[in-house]
Amino acid sequence: MERFGRLLRMGLLLMALLPLASAVREAGAGGKRSFTEQFAPVEMHGFCEVRAGCRTQKDPHEKDISVTETRLQVDLSTCNDWADFKYKGDVWADGVTEKGEYDTREAWIFSRPTDFTDVKIGRQVLTWGTGELVFLNDLFPKDWQSFFIGRDTEYLKAPSDAAKLSFFTGPVSTDVVYTPRFDPDRYVTGEYISYRNGTEGTLTGRDATAASDKPGRWFRDDEIAVRIYGNVNNYELALYGYRGFWKSPGGETPSGVATFPRLNVYGASARGQLGPGIGNIELAYYQSADDESGSDPLVKNSEMRYLAGYAQDIGKDFNAGLQYYVEQMLDYSGYTAGLESGPARDRHRHVITVQLTKLLMNQNLELSLASYYSPSDEDGYLRPSARYKYTDQLTLEAGANIFFGDEPHTFFGQLEKNTNVYGAIRYDF
Repeated sequence: MERFGRLLRMGLLLMALLPLASAVREAGAGGKRSFTEQFAPVEMHGFCEVRAGCRTQKDPHEKDISVTETRLQVDLSTCNDWADFKYKGDVWADGVTEKGEYDTREAWIFSRPTDFTDVKIGRQVLTWGTGELVFLNDLFPKDWQSFFIGRDTEYLKAPSDAAKLSFFTGPVSTDVVYTPRFDPDRYVTGEYISYRNGTEGTLTGRDATAASDKPGRWFRDDEIAVRIYGNVNNYELALYGYRGFWKSPGGETPSGVATFPRLNVYGASARGQLGPGIGNIELAYYQSADDESGSDPLVKNSEMRYLAGYAQDIGKDFNAGLQYYVEQMLDYSGYTAGLESGPARDRHRHVITVQLTKLLMNQNLELSLASYYSPSDEDGYLRPSARYKYTDQLTLEAGANIFFGDEPHTFFGQLEKNTNVYGAIRYDF
């Protein structure tokens, strides 16, 4: 079985590289231009940004500042007869870590070797699914830590080092994404955000950042994600599959080191016109492959996840969206039997989300609110923001991240002391 898996992984890489090589040969046979003459002029875009924020209450485990950074992003792109090329990178001075930081957001090559095939290889930001800031079948990396401290929403979706193949065959299209080495979420570790340490049952932060044992072997600790989709009577229908690992820690060792157990996900979604607005439904089965019985207290249980949503314009330049999300723990009796200490999770976790967006002043001012409330956990999260486009290049922004909850062990309740306000000035070029 392991040998078959290796052959399958090599086959996926060959499927990505062979059409690309064919396109290169065909382009090279068409002329005698030098290497540099084959490329269009490089387009450069980017921005400079200053962003600062602070907590609204004292947190003994974190600094008073929640975010303080000066950031430069550079976006370069070019193309030739057979491919498009892109690089996007960020460099910034981080006042929380007191370090200079760098992150490659994108570095990829894209080609269309046939009329029905697209190939994209390299570091890229990937997404699919129907949820608005709620992700079921989208098992690509997320950066909730950046989102919770007030960075731009762009940074919620972290990049993947992957090869993506897209096949367009009549009414049904297929996307296959192969990641040769596991790309986890950029999850809360205590560096910026304090959180509840499950092993010790106490809040912790910079004084004890989370230790983890992340799978990191090339071509063995890999991920495969598949989407098959099409339109039926103007409704977008899709099936999904994923084989890899829990994206954020889904288990721990007896000594308290966070682990990423194996995970398989199977799901489906539908999206389309519903009355005056757009409706969507989505579901996913999370199979915790390292604990299918659900009795191991050190491995996260299998789950079913459900989402129903509706969005419509309710006024001029005013859009509202409502979603209802449910996580259902499977094998709940096995979970409770194996629980040695600490509060037990509910079998079902319910979350209601509301998104509001209003444009004013000739659409130069955007007011938005992303809100989450869990009636089962009795906790929630609000993210109001205001963004004003002062000129074509200069943008001003202010916002807040507000967490509340009655219990320190619930998802949003544990983050209550991280409530913060922030502001930013960005210059685009």
